[in-house]
Amino acid sequence: MIDYLTLLLVNMAAGFLLLGAYLYRGLDDADQRRWAPAFIITGLVAFLFGLHLTVTWPLTGVYNIVFGEMSVFFGALFLGAGLALALNWSLCIVALYALLPGLAAIVVGARIIDLSLTSAPIISGLGFILSGLAGLFAAPALALGQRFRLARWVVALALAAAALIWLYTGLNAYWAHLARFSDWTPLPMR
Repeated sequence: MIDYLTLLLVNMAAGFLLLGAYLYRGLDDADQRRWAPAFIITGLVAFLFGLHLTVTWPLTGVYNIVFGEMSVFFGALFLGAGLALALNWSLCIVALYALLPGLAAIVVGARIIDLSLTSAPIISGLGFILSGLAGLFAAPALALGQRFRLARWVVALALAAAALIWLYTGLNAYWAHLARFSDWTPLPMR
């Protein structure tokens, strides 16, 4: 069994912290390009491994959909944001794209809670719901952010909360996976 959800969870936590910091402080930065590498790194990890989960289905049940497809959206958004920042383009179109993946993340979060998926469905569900709300409010935060710092601050707080949920979930997953896979042997070595 291939299971690298730990990588995706901690990467997502890093991405949401990065985005929150960007909205809170970086939006006023004279050199927007300096933020680009971190967005691109986050996006690349999420996109590549999310795409692998989506295409190959290495996990049991619906977890390839939940984590794979949502990671592809997350990665594409961060790659797009990184590219926009590197080339000094507007982030508004990237934020508009975030509306529908944000809505999808809210639906996924609600369904995780409804079906009691994952070992901690309330926490995972809330993580997806907060992540989705960040996607829904990214465009207004960018549009209003120059005039209304409060809008940026509120979205940055939601992003920090989502990041803490994903970090908590990811670190717990590392703890469990190290125990569960400590005796695992790759197929060629069996």
